[in-house]
Amino acid sequence: MSTTTCQVVGFLLSLLGLAGCIAATGMDMWSTQDLYDNPVTSVFQYEGLWRSCVRQSSGFTECRPYFTILGLPAMLQAVRALMIVGIVLGAISLLVSIFALKCIRIGSMEDSAKANMTLTSGIMFIISGLCAITGVSVFANMLVTNFWMSTANMYTGMGGMVQTVQTRYTFGSALFVGWVAGGLTLIGGVMMCIACRGLVPEETNYKAVSYHASGHNVAYKPGGFKTSTGFGPNSKNKKIYEGGVHTEDEVQSHPSKYDYV
Repeated sequence: MSTTTCQVVGFLLSLLGLAGCIAATGMDMWSTQDLYDNPVTSVFQYEGLWRSCVRQSSGFTECRPYFTILGLPAMLQAVRALMIVGIVLGAISLLVSIFALKCIRIGSMEDSAKANMTLTSGIMFIISGLCAITGVSVFANMLVTNFWMSTANMYTGMGGMVQTVQTRYTFGSALFVGWVAGGLTLIGGVMMCIACRGLVPEETNYKAVSYHASGHNVAYKPGGFKTSTGFGPNSKNKKIYEGGVHTEDEVQSHPSKYDYV
């Protein structure tokens, strides 16, 4: 899969996931009345994050919002916060990812900048998906706990032969929408992070050539030139005098005219 395809697919999956998170947060059917023991009823109750509703057999539905915040269970408030944080992070990362798409060229933006933006949006999409999945899972765990506690309290007296009427709630459709939406957002974020590697420009390794000053002493003579490093074990210091090159021994054995000045 090419980098552009991976990036676009990740963007579309994240977009669908974000839309699903918004839809799940606004839905009223987070918990619905369990009809296992009472399949025929004239009233059907269901609750969401923001209000509770009652639907009658005549088709009339009445919803009442939660007029309090401090009076709500702490778990419900935590689920609200997780879903809102997930939506906000998803919206910000969506805006960032639009400018990071490789198929969209804005000014003179380099590929390295697009790669950084793609990685940032991918990480934010992953966090957004995790927030949505965590929020839905916390609410589902709360429903399971209340369901079994209500089941245990339904049979009282006479060795459990008398059943009390008590409303139990089970999973609503919003939970499944939230799980799917969070999963899509998470997968889209992972694909955006994978696409980031293909957007990074390849580093070119240049073979540097270092130039050093030559350590050779070159002395020119009428018949040509002769080089010496001056570092060999048998080499002797040479000095340039008039008429050519002589070693120190030769200079001492054959004094020049300058020695008698």
